[in-house]
Amino acid sequence: MTALHLRGVVLPSDEGGDVERDLWIVNGRVRTRPVPNAETVVDGGWLVPGLVDAHCHVGIGPEGPVDLETAAAQAETDRDAGALLLRDCGSPIDTRPLQERLDLPRIVRAGRHVARPKRYIPHLGVDIEDPADLPAAVLAQAEYGDGWVKLVGDWIDRGTGDLAPLWSDDVLKAAIDAAHSVGAKVTAHVFGEDALPGLVRSGIDCIEHGTGLTSDLIAEMAERGTALVPTVINIENFPGIAAKATKYPAYAAHMRALHARVDSMVREAVEAGVPVYAGTDAGGGIKHGRIVDEIAALHEAGMSAEQALGAGSWAARSWLGYSGLTEGSPADVLAFDTDPRADLRVLRAPRRIILRGRVVG
Repeated sequence: MTALHLRGVVLPSDEGGDVERDLWIVNGRVRTRPVPNAETVVDGGWLVPGLVDAHCHVGIGPEGPVDLETAAAQAETDRDAGALLLRDCGSPIDTRPLQERLDLPRIVRAGRHVARPKRYIPHLGVDIEDPADLPAAVLAQAEYGDGWVKLVGDWIDRGTGDLAPLWSDDVLKAAIDAAHSVGAKVTAHVFGEDALPGLVRSGIDCIEHGTGLTSDLIAEMAERGTALVPTVINIENFPGIAAKATKYPAYAAHMRALHARVDSMVREAVEAGVPVYAGTDAGGGIKHGRIVDEIAALHEAGMSAEQALGAGSWAARSWLGYSGLTEGSPADVLAFDTDPRADLRVLRAPRRIILRGRVVG
């Protein structure tokens, strides 16, 4: 493979400020020392570690599970939008063959959603009849996935007509401890307020959506280092969900109230020091390829432009075990003509997309 040469301001900038530097790529890895006969593919501008969609679903479409070919097309759409690393937060199909393709983003799989019968979207997750079996189910998904397990923390309970937790606190603690014992991390889908205390206090590693977070739990998450992936662009669907829930007026009102406070919740979490990352929830109701929309939404919710970009790039990569553009790091790079921190819309038009050391766009 021909060695590549890039020159530009490498983000995030170090103490030296915004000074152009030279990078080389050999065998899919970044090098910081000159490589003879390298082909220059970027000469000037800004170099950004590949974007990260920290919450998406490769393998889910608007009607439910899709075939592997469609899932590959979803991943291609994410790649072409600059998302070169995906944390797949639950898929009903086995996407491991996609991980072998050098032309597709890196995928960190969380296995399948773990839920209770009739308490989540049909055909997507693994249904646990007896809640006491949750620890064993978590261990099975930890083995099947790539170090992450996805729980459904709450969903509408049609008996009560509103959001309600799926699991008791003692079962959650046992399940999360079981995952941690084998080196896996646990995250949970949760919209409302009631499921959150048990999840956070059981030592969960991440909260997805988190629209019901209160100030005391935000402070506890900051102290524990619990991450938040708020999926802001997905929360924009809440009014539409409420409009269709005419049989459940309490649920509809609750969803509207949660939607109304999402920006203030994200702002408070950021100010408290909670690690916040960009995730679109693509698959189902959200189209793939919208990571820049989510980064922009985090900025509008209160993150600085650089914080929001980091939440969808270098900070998220570090969180998932990948480095930025340093010696020996995976060569996943986006090149831009102008500084994306000055205008996040720049992210929509990369000059170059380099994935695993190969120019793909």
